[in-house]
Amino acid sequence: MTTPATGTWPLIHTERTALAADLAQLTDHQWATPSLCEGLTIREVLAHLTSAAGLNPVRWMAGVIRCRFDFDKQVAMRLTEQLGATPAETLDRFRRVATRTTKPIPSTVAMLGETIVHGEDIRRPLGIERDYPVRTLTTLADYYQRTDLPVFTKTRIRNLRLTATDSPFTTGEGPRVSGTTLALIMAMAGRAAYLDALDGDGVAILRERQAQPRA
Repeated sequence: MTTPATGTWPLIHTERTALAADLAQLTDHQWATPSLCEGLTIREVLAHLTSAAGLNPVRWMAGVIRCRFDFDKQVAMRLTEQLGATPAETLDRFRRVATRTTKPIPSTVAMLGETIVHGEDIRRPLGIERDYPVRTLTTLADYYQRTDLPVFTKTRIRNLRLTATDSPFTTGEGPRVSGTTLALIMAMAGRAAYLDALDGDGVAILRERQAQPRA
């Protein structure tokens, strides 16, 4: 399934708006909850999403150069810029970029991946579930199965047969991995927390690959 870039931005804007709504009533304690991104809280991951929505390739590269090509340092620097003084300010900053079409990387679908994967990094530890549109998830799953940018999704699922139980998505040949499209996406993105929701002989192989670099 291929979605033109012009058709992807509305999907991204919808997901950003939905995430902001889900976080509107969080307590300070919940904002400090560890996310699925190792070492980052819920609030910090949201600030990271705000940062990504405000960077174009020139600003992104300027930050990389400023941090002497230490990409982790550059991400941390941009995150700090968008964190704000309080959780309310963090959320307000995210709301303000929800409808932007700025991106630091060439692929618009990769930005959709940032929004969904990091949205789940935030939602799952809080026990929040989102009923994603099938088209949105299928668009992202199709993109992830054919690229390693910006995360090593294609490499992670090599020689495996992935089949969604709730959408038309299927890809690859080899030991079977089946489950919801969301669980497959999150497993492709390296989130081991979603592996228990998958079935098939290929799950054990996929579990062994989770130590590979991720977003």
